Amino acid sequence: MKIGKIADLLHADVLCGEEHLENEVHSACGADMMSDVLAFVKDQAVLITGLVNPQVVRTAEMMDMRCIVFVRGKMPADDIVELARESGIVILATMERMYQACGILYENGLYHGGVAQ
Repeated sequence: MKIGKIADLLHADVLCGEEHLENEVHSACGADMMSDVLAFVKDQAVLITGLVNPQVVRTAEMMDMRCIVFVRGKMPADDIVELARESGIVILATMERMYQACGILYENGLYHGGVAQ
């Protein structure tokens, strides 16, 4: 799925990384605890979270994620957006709750690990 389609499906604002919206991603995860992301996430290209701090971008960068979706109307500060821009990570912001965002993406073919489980 293209990152731009994720933005469309979630009615999300693109806060940075517009030049990467045509990039394909094949999996996603939803988490607010970055320790869970570090411990359990492997090969997930999209991070869906309600946690808004620089550690989210650093974690995504370490895990080679391509996109962060901030849910529940959370808006990252400018320094977080700039950090993501420097790392080549797309930042999206949506009013959807995490549960709904994950469900919408799953329903449209974006799975954990790239396959339905």
